[in-house]
Amino acid sequence: MGIVYQKDKRSGITYAYENHSFWDKELKRSRSKRTLIGRVNTDTGVITPTDGRCKKRSPSYQPAPDEYEMPKTMKEMKQEILRLLHEIDALKKQLREAQLQNGTDAGNHK
Repeated sequence: MGIVYQKDKRSGITYAYENHSFWDKELKRSRSKRTLIGRVNTDTGVITPTDGRCKKRSPSYQPAPDEYEMPKTMKEMKQEILRLLHEIDALKKQLREAQLQNGTDAGNHK
């Protein structure tokens, strides 16, 4: 394991990553996995922990129960999208039922 420094060409910001190398038996070659540590102050060399979106959170940060937390992985994002699509379908069904009960034609509203 080691620390790797990488400069973002667009923003000019240098980030520090923890690098973990391992042997991939299937590909028969070495591979590496990087984990973001934080942003590097180029003047002092101090690494400031960050989540990669310029948001600094303290180690004791806990989201409020009613605060929405964005999914962190693509798999979680896909699951969230499917959940929202199901919720939309359920709400559309409730709206149609309410319109039928009130005698309103559901086809008139878009």
